Amino acid sequence: MSAWIYLIIAGFLEIGWAIGLKYTEGWTRLWPSVLTLATMAASFYFLAVAVKEIPIGTSYAIWTGIGAVGTATLGIVLLGEPASMTRVACMALIVAGIVGLKLAG
Repeated sequence: MSAWIYLIIAGFLEIGWAIGLKYTEGWTRLWPSVLTLATMAASFYFLAVAVKEIPIGTSYAIWTGIGAVGTATLGIVLLGEPASMTRVACMALIVAGIVGLKLAG
């Protein structure tokens, strides 16, 4: 499997654990906490595999970018967070940065 695929998987898992944090209620709920920790571990694993072939700066920026945009999007869709034009425009800038980093190598 390509390092880029591993990096995308790591980014999606980051979305999962970031949203999962909301459901742990400060680590007071057992199963959401267990699932969140497992998702964190899996996300770090896939990131570690990806950085064997992709530069760490590129990998980390893309990983956090996927996580940030995905988490903000799910926050809007699932949690009723605000979807202001400024927020959406900033998310678009992050996506543009992710695409730019991928194209740069």
